Parts: sequence; C-alpha cells; structure tokens
Amino acid sequence: MSRQPNPENVPGLEPQLVTLDVDSKFTEESTGGGTGDSPIASIDKREPIVTRKELWSYYLYYNGDNGVGPIGYSMTLFQSLATSAGFDPTRGPGSSCTDAGASGQCVLPWGKGTKSISSIVLVANGLSFAVMTLIFTTIGSAADYGNFGKWLFFAMTVICWAAQFASVSLTTPARWKSAMALYMLGFISYGATLVFYAALFPRLARNTPHARSLREKYEQGEISAEEYEREESLEKNRISNISTMHSNIGYVVTLCLNLSLLLPLMNNPKVDNYVIVLTNGYWVLTGIWWYIFQQPRPGPKLPKGEHYITIGWKQIWEAAKQYKKLPYTFIYLFSFFLLADGLNTTGTLVSICQNDKFSFSFLQNTYLGLAQAITSTLSTLGFWYIQRYWKIPTKRMFVVTNVVTIFIPLWGMIGIWTQRFGFHNVWEFWAYNVVFGLFQAPYYAFSQTMMAELSPPGFDNMYFGLFGLSNRASSMIGPNVIQAIIDNTGNNWKGFPFLFALCMAASLVIWFCVDVEKGRRDAVAFAKAHRSTDGTHIAEADTERREVVQEYGKEDN
Repeated sequence: MSRQPNPENVPGLEPQLVTLDVDSKFTEESTGGGTGDSPIASIDKREPIVTRKELWSYYLYYNGDNGVGPIGYSMTLFQSLATSAGFDPTRGPGSSCTDAGASGQCVLPWGKGTKSISSIVLVANGLSFAVMTLIFTTIGSAADYGNFGKWLFFAMTVICWAAQFASVSLTTPARWKSAMALYMLGFISYGATLVFYAALFPRLARNTPHARSLREKYEQGEISAEEYEREESLEKNRISNISTMHSNIGYVVTLCLNLSLLLPLMNNPKVDNYVIVLTNGYWVLTGIWWYIFQQPRPGPKLPKGEHYITIGWKQIWEAAKQYKKLPYTFIYLFSFFLLADGLNTTGTLVSICQNDKFSFSFLQNTYLGLAQAITSTLSTLGFWYIQRYWKIPTKRMFVVTNVVTIFIPLWGMIGIWTQRFGFHNVWEFWAYNVVFGLFQAPYYAFSQTMMAELSPPGFDNMYFGLFGLSNRASSMIGPNVIQAIIDNTGNNWKGFPFLFALCMAASLVIWFCVDVEKGRRDAVAFAKAHRSTDGTHIAEADTERREVVQEYGKEDN
C-alpha cells in the first residue's frame, strides 16, 4: 500500500491533485476501503445480490446443457453415417464395413487417399478444438467488458441449438459430410457455452446473500481472513457442485425422455434424428430462463482505441507477462491443459470403441448414459457432503478424482496385449460408465472451482477463457497424435499409452506444484493492483502510480 505524499513538501503540486491521483485511486477504490492484505475484491459492492430465481435459472441452464446431444448422440450419428458410407480396405471400394465378412477396418476417401473412420472422427474433434482455441483467445477475455459476455454466451447457445435442430436432415449415409459439419458446429458452440457458463459462477458466488454476510462479518472484525477465505471457497464449491449435479439430473431426465421415442420407434430409420431434436428441445425449455432472470452485471467499458476482436490477444499477452505474479495460476493452467487433453481424448477414443461394440445403437448408448448419469448425480452429492462435513480443501478432493483419470487410459492399455480386458467386452463399457460417473463428474466440479480460486476477481472471463483453452480447446495434441497412431497401426488401442503418460505427468504437476491458498491470495492482490477506479484493466495506471510514488513518496512494506 502506498503512503500519500505530503503536498507541503512537494513544490508546485496542489493538495487536491496529489490526494486524488494516488490514494483515492489505489487504496479506497482498489481495495474496497480495506487494508492491503484484505482478501476481498472491491467489485463485489457494485453488483446486485443474487436472487433465488436467478440462481435457479443458472442451475436449470446447465440442467439442459448436459452434453447428451452435442457430444453424445451427434457423434454417434456422424460415426454411424460415415461407417455406412465407408468400405472395407481389405475388399476394396463398394464393399460394406458392417456385413458378416468385414475385416473390422473401415475407411473413406480422404484427400488423395483414404482414412479410417476413427481417424476422421478424431480429426473432426481436433479441428473443433482448434476453432475453440481461436474463439477463446480472440474474444474470450473481451467478455469481461460491458455486456459483450452476455451476448456472446447467448449467441453460442443459439448456434448450438440451431445445429442440433438441423440434425433432423441427416437421414442417409451420403450426408456424412454434413453430419461431420453439424457435429463440429454443435461441438464447438457447446464447448463455448460450457466455458462462458463456468465464467459466471465465481461472480455469482461472490454475490450470494451468504457471501455478502461473510464479507460484512469480515469487515466488522467478527471473522478472520483465513475463515473468510475458507467459507467463501466452500460457497464457490456449493454452487459449482450443485450446478454439476443439475447437469447430471438433466442427463438422467433427458435420457429417460428419449426412451419414450427409442423404444416404440426402434424400427423407424429416423428415430435417431427425432431423439436429437427432443434432447435439444429439452435444453431450450430449461435454458431460456437464464436469459430472462439474470441480473445485469456489466463489466467495465472497453478502453478507448480498443476493439473486441483485438483486446483478447492483448489481454492474454498482458496476463502471460504477469506469470511471475500468478505462478500457481499459470502452473495450474499449463498442467490442466495436458490433463484435459489426455482425458478428453481418452473419452473420445473410448466412445469410438463403444460405438463399434454396440453397432452405433442410440438405445444401448442411452442405457449406458443412464448408468453414468445416475452415478454422476449421486457422486456429486456425495463428494459435496464429504467436503462440506469435513471442510476438505478443493485440491484434496480434486486429487482423488485425478487417480481415476489416470486409471482409465491405463485400463485401455491392457487391451493392446489381450482381448480379455481393456475395453473389448460389453461389461467393461458398463463398468467404465459407472466409474466415470462416480469420479469424473466431481472432477469437473472441482477443476473449475480450483480455477475460480486461482483467478483474479473481476478478470473471470479472461482467466476462464484461458481455462477453456486448457479444458475444451486443449485437445489439439491428443486427437492428432492418436489419429496418426491409429492410421499407422490400424489398432485403436495403441493410442492409450500416450494418453496414460499425458494424464500421469499432468496430475503429478498439479499434486505437487500448485499451492491453492497462496495462489488465491496472489490472485486477489493482482486484481487490486490492476484495476483502476472505473474498473478498467490497466497496466498504464500501475506504471503511473509507481512513478508518482518513486518521485514523491515510498511504498510501505
């Protein structure tokens, strides 16, 4: 905290100018009137308290945005049409990949040669993640300014809804390219909705009635800074876990609704298309309320001379230059980049094997999805109860889920050397969906809470954009490496060793190199030092402050 220079000792300076330029700018406004060690960000007081309707509409949005359509059924439909359009490379063009005499391999014309169906699915995923990277780096952090984030989130949602509804036209194998395009469009926009949705919850958690009460108690000296930090962290975990639970409840409800079509219409060739439309209609019904009940929480105005398209890259560059001030934030972002790449690609590879095993059956995938959804709901509640009862820090809970993250590709590796285990049997896919539900639903909740703990308050979209880059857009390495391995070996299981190594390395870094408590305090200090009185992200003001302090006073330690 800077000491105010004495105007009587500074010839030529008016008292009002010195008082205004230094203290009011960097103490009262930047720290909310508290001390320099305060763990509270000043922006909280300027935002409305979260209402019950607003919080429930937030949960309901995620209830519908559960991924059943964009990353489940759409991928199955795309892979199914591509397989029907492909041919067995051992028997040549015109042969079928699905008849009794097929070799088990299936390719499509691709460029000047051919490419396996599994590789084409992985290429689609890799391209989708590349586009997500462009979105998050170019306009992700611009969502912190004005109402741009609100409208960007809405636009991504509408695009995903449109892509899902358009899937009703995908009825013949000849349309596999259109299926690929719609799958990618839906996958990209769905991934973007998850990132911009997650970026909302730290701000909501800071403005619940309970969080405001905690703040008042801290400012009145009734609780210590450590207790405030612990309780606010639990409030973040509460919202994160409840929203994740709602996503899984929506998963269960959606799959049960789909059975009302899949069972009576199982012989109808268009039933899969109808199911995607029904799934998407459920999301529209539950998701629209957020755009009705959300309260205005605009960010600062876009700085003069800046543009929404270019400000993102500048913010990322500024953030990257501050890595020494936020070491644990950037270690987490880097290691989670590798972890998410490994986990997301593992999920895609297991889904490819599962679709092959169950002959692209929407009905079988619905039953498997129900097993995952029910266990996910129960595990989210169970993990939250355990954490709340024993007040266990977020990182320790996250570490438990990481162990299973490593175990999944390790199990797949076994399938290289034997047909008895390693995702070759029906029971293994049932076990996979149950285990995934038990541990990976909490994984997503705790990973985003970790990010909320390590993000500077007020820079939520900026750092959750980087988190989205690490999470959804990270999978550019994995799919490309795996599809190359599959093309060279003709064996889907040969990709699991690489994914195991990726997940193991990333988990070890998170376990031993990320200090969440220190990282959280670094983030709050960073936020106070890099916001001006009007809330604008500034590097210039910090430089100006230092120049004034160096000339007319000294900083207190």
